[in-house]
Amino acid sequence: MANIILPRALTTDDKVRLMEEDACFEIASDYDAEGINAAGRIRSRGAPPKIPKAFVASNCVFNCAYCGCRSSLTGERCGYVNDPRALARLAAGMAKENGHGVFVTSAIYKNADYTQELIAQTVRYMREEEHYHGFIHAKVMPGADPQLIAKTGSGADRLSVNIEVANSEGYARIAKQKNKNNILTPMADIAGQIASAKQSKERFAYSQTTQLMAGSTGEDDRTIMTLSRALYDKYRLKRVYYTAYRYNHDAQGYDKMPFVVTPYWRMARLYQADRLMQLYGFTPDDVTPQSDPFLQQDIDPKAAWALRHLDLYPVEINTADYETLLRVPGIGVTYAKKIIAARRYTVITHDILKQMRVALKRCRYFITCDGKYIADNLLDSPALRGCLVSGGEDMSISASLAESRACEISDKSDKVKITDIDI
Repeated sequence: MANIILPRALTTDDKVRLMEEDACFEIASDYDAEGINAAGRIRSRGAPPKIPKAFVASNCVFNCAYCGCRSSLTGERCGYVNDPRALARLAAGMAKENGHGVFVTSAIYKNADYTQELIAQTVRYMREEEHYHGFIHAKVMPGADPQLIAKTGSGADRLSVNIEVANSEGYARIAKQKNKNNILTPMADIAGQIASAKQSKERFAYSQTTQLMAGSTGEDDRTIMTLSRALYDKYRLKRVYYTAYRYNHDAQGYDKMPFVVTPYWRMARLYQADRLMQLYGFTPDDVTPQSDPFLQQDIDPKAAWALRHLDLYPVEINTADYETLLRVPGIGVTYAKKIIAARRYTVITHDILKQMRVALKRCRYFITCDGKYIADNLLDSPALRGCLVSGGEDMSISASLAESRACEISDKSDKVKITDIDI
């Protein structure tokens, strides 16, 4: 008996710490600091802060190569599978302290429906017993029963099931227990139930999101953008989140699979391209044409589009319509609206644009103001691309921030080792 080592009982603080560590594998809110900050030239509504994540369980029956909760890993695991009321108290407390909500999530414990029932119970206890009325984002398990999705959504504000791979054959390579059907079927169920609830005015989650890993199947960015557009259109998603696929240590069950480390700058470009599609009216063909299917590291997708369509420029600021203004590098949604509003009362000049804080450093190559062009005829010069290249400093800072927050898994000895440095 002296050689038997009993696992220590985890305290609440231990469980919260492990939840924070596991949480870095998944994005839950409308805020992905690295990706969206790196896409700073695309202006949109301010994003809310990140929200804490509360785990029903972190020991998964699935064995996805990239995941820190996979079944083939050993190490400390946390969960409240035997006490969803306790998790509801913890999650409500986390949400109230944070002030912006909470994400109730889980690895797949036993099976999808068993786990989904626990998530639904936790959400219900938060509403009915803890009297928490703020924002709740709840995870939906792959293949979960529609009735359990309904129970979860009746108390949650947002639901999500993660598609992860850009090509369906990728599941067999890196997530062997997942498949196209057990991801897209609940996604369709959620979309249908949201639509039905809006018509009947019943209480149900009002939006859903998903997460997609870039680089997991060697796909190009055109494939990702085409898939994202289809997901937005078919399932009416609120947001597709992009994460960098990283497989740089052997995982049990994935022998001889090549190591892949997707660069973080690619996430920044994907977020920029996504926002161009969602806010600016761009299409996948605009941001990732067949002739150029990868987004570029040194230049943002809007500037790249402009360089491919120089015949459309320069545009006259005082007469161009809203959609045309949005295609000018350096002019976004906010400034396009301000320009249109201001020119009702005055002729817009370069000086007025400067007073409006429009980014003349970028847009001057593509515009005239009252017929005047001030970019020294660079529009027809091969040097124009160099003038539009993102400052190496901007992208390196964004990449550095992303890398500093990244979760790195070292499991050669089948142990979990996670670091999450926040700067």
